Order: sequence, then C-alpha cells, then structure tokens
Amino acid sequence: MVQCAAMNRFALAVAFASLALGGNHAFSQNQKPDPNVEAAKRPLAILESADWSSLFNGKDLSGWQEVEGYRIEDGTLICEKGAKNLFSEKEYRDFAFTFEFKLEESANNGIGIRVPQDGHAAYDGMEIQVLDHNGARYQTEAEIDGKSYHLSWLKPWQYHGSVYGIYPAKTGYLKPAGEWNTETIVAIEDHIMVILNGAVIVDVFLEDLTPVDGKDHPGMKNKSGHLVLAGHNDHAEFRNIKVADFSPSPTSIKAPKDNTPPAGFSALFNGKDLSGWKGLAHKNANERHALAGDALKEAQAAADEIMNAHWSVKDGALTYDGQGQSLCTAKDYGDFEMYVDWKIPPGADSGIYLRGTPQVQIWDPWDPRKKDGSMPTSPEEWVEQYKNGRNLGSGSLWNNKRTKNTPLVLADKKPGEWNTFLIRMVGNKVTIWLNDKLIVDRVELENYWDPERLQPLARADQIELQHHGSELYFKNLYLRELPY
Repeated sequence: MVQCAAMNRFALAVAFASLALGGNHAFSQNQKPDPNVEAAKRPLAILESADWSSLFNGKDLSGWQEVEGYRIEDGTLICEKGAKNLFSEKEYRDFAFTFEFKLEESANNGIGIRVPQDGHAAYDGMEIQVLDHNGARYQTEAEIDGKSYHLSWLKPWQYHGSVYGIYPAKTGYLKPAGEWNTETIVAIEDHIMVILNGAVIVDVFLEDLTPVDGKDHPGMKNKSGHLVLAGHNDHAEFRNIKVADFSPSPTSIKAPKDNTPPAGFSALFNGKDLSGWKGLAHKNANERHALAGDALKEAQAAADEIMNAHWSVKDGALTYDGQGQSLCTAKDYGDFEMYVDWKIPPGADSGIYLRGTPQVQIWDPWDPRKKDGSMPTSPEEWVEQYKNGRNLGSGSLWNNKRTKNTPLVLADKKPGEWNTFLIRMVGNKVTIWLNDKLIVDRVELENYWDPERLQPLARADQIELQHHGSELYFKNLYLRELPY
C-alpha cells in the first residue's frame, strides 16, 4: 500500500533524511560481515527443519479463496493489474510464511497477516509491504538551499518489507525489478521478523512500540487471521509459497515411551546418559560470560567433574543427589517451547533457568516449614508463610520484582508424583502450563543479573535445572526452537 501526495519543502527534507538513514543499512563489500545477514543465519537455520506446508501447488488456487484477477502460468501465481485481495482459506496464528516474488518497475503489492475475513490488510490486520521502492513512480528531484537532491516520495514505513504504518524496514536488500526475490515473514506472538534475500530487514516486538504513522492499527492485537496477497493494481508474480505452523503445542503429550520426542521436537535428554549437558561453570551468569580461554576451560572442567559426581541417570530419569550444582544444557537457546517432566520429594526446592536466568520455580506447596526449618506455631506465623509464595504452587517466575511472580493457579501434584511443564518463551515473555493448566500467561522474565531488572534479557543462553539442596528427578525434556 502506498499513498502519494504533494510534499512541501519541509516534508521533502524529512523524506531525504529518512532515505539517507535507510540507505545506511546497505553495506559495501569492504564492510563485512553484514550484521543483517548475520542476524538471518540463526532463524534460517531453525527454519530449515520446520514442517513446511505448500500454499501453492503451481496448478490452481487450492488453499485460497478464489477471486478475480489472478492467473497461473508456468507454475507462477500472477496478480494482474486490478486484482483484488486473495485470502487464504485457513487462518494462521503463529507461523513462518515464505515465498518468492518478482515485481515490475514501481509495482506495489503486500502480504496481509492475521487479517479477519474481508478485512483491510493494513489496519484490520497487518500488511507487510511488497513494493519496488526504487521505481521511478516514487522518485523526484528537488532543490533545497540551492542544492539538487534525488528524493523519494515514500515515507519510511512504505519501503519494501515494512509493517505498513507500524514499523519501517531496513533497505538495501531488494533486487532490481524483474528479478526474483526470496522472503520469509515470521509472526510468533507479538514478534514480527522479515527476512529478505538472506538479510533481516524487520525484527520487532509489537507490544514495545507505537505505530510510526500515528494512526490506530487494531490489527496489531490480532492473535490469528488470514494470509492475504494484497493486490494494488500492479502486476506481481509469486511462487514457492509455503507456511510453517508455530502455534502453541498441546499442553501435554501422550508418548508410548519415555524420552522419545514428539514430531517437531528434539530430546534434550536421551534417557541413558548426560550427553548434551554440562556443569555450571559459574553461579553468576555475568561472570560466567566473562570467562574465556584457559580460564573457561578450567572452570568448565571443574564444573563437569562436579556434575558427573552428583547427577546420574536412573530408570530413565535425570537424578540429582542434592549435593552438587545445577545442570546446564551444552547449547544455548533463545525462543522455544519445552516440555519437562519433574518430580520432587516432600519439602524439595528447585527451578528451571531460562537463558541462564532464574527462574521457573519448582517447590512443594504443602511444605509448612519456615525459612529456619521450624514449623509455624501460631495463626500469625501461618499467615507469614504466605510471603514465601511456596504455598501458591510451582511454575511462577519467582525472581521477578516488577512484573508478576506468582502462578495463576496451584496446579502441582503431590510430592513423589510426576508433573509436566510446557514452557513457551518468545522474546522476554514466558507462558507456562503445569499439568495442563495455564499458570503463567506471557509474563516478562526480568534480568535477574541486573540489580535494577531493567537491562535486556540475554537473547540466548543455556537452560539450567536448578540445584537447591534437594533430590530431584527429570525426564521427557523435549525442545522445539522457534525462529528469531
């Protein structure tokens, strides 16, 4: 979508400044590596193993609600001049959408996401701009203070890949008109990412921003909706259209055998040994990150020795004797879904660190002991126990100070019984189900290692099974990485 109007001298200067800033994102050959290309490597690697479904078979419009103005030629879907919006038959919630496109000079189109039936792509949903922004239609020459400038009529949020009216894309990665481009749009919860020709050009969390055009965009809040090819009275071509579903998984799984991951997930624990795990090299994440070279090797070797002395595998379960330190994944993780089965004895205390940050709490809600180990002896002491939060149940982000740190409901099973977490982390927001009950609903996990809890959370780090001086048991640890 593009709306053009005459611009006064001030507006032309603003447009020039915006274009100059956008142009800084295109890197010359001697400025390597390109950070936007580097940023695309991780999500593209994750997407290689995604369960893709074709949305265009090259023969007909199966999967789409047929409308005038579209034809198929040599396996290519062609949006003709004057074509209307083409809606997908299905609605999609959290997904990755990939496609190839080719534009004629100055052509304008768009990809609507989470759009209600027959809704406006850019406002009732969100529209990812598809536009030959280098086309002559959008260029002009202007004289400012006696100097001639080559300017664009476009506003920053109208360039290709932008979330129209909401967030501008980086420029410099669109191929010339007449050439095929490859694009992937990732929409998971409030996270929107656009990857164009191997470079990240949009990476934004919607809850953190106000639309740059100053208008109301109610579609930003949609949790699901249709995909739309938004015809804008220009010729555009599409092919290799696919979608991968990243909607929340079932809150529990019924597997015929322990430690065997469901489709789309990988096993963090093989049920046999400690492969894929390591000891805790340092209790403080900041100081652990600062370790390097021989210091890191020595710290990790010592931590692994402690791990092997106190963590073991018994009857297909990770078993901890309560005497060592936390157990850590050998690999770092960013956005993900994770199933965890856990069991504790009466009075035990543990937790799960996400990105090396405490913690998803695990403890015994029926343990009445005070901090010094004694039992309450009066009604006042019983009431005082509510402050430790234990009686409210497991699963909360207990170390939060600014945001919620208690579960929505008590969902624990009694000590000695197996419990199941489904933990979903997107950006710095965490959602948790315990034994099929929602107990944490998109709550921010604060950065514990920052005393003020204001510094950004690490984008990726290890997952830890927390030592707190209790015997612990874990099994069926399965993880699905989400692209970011």
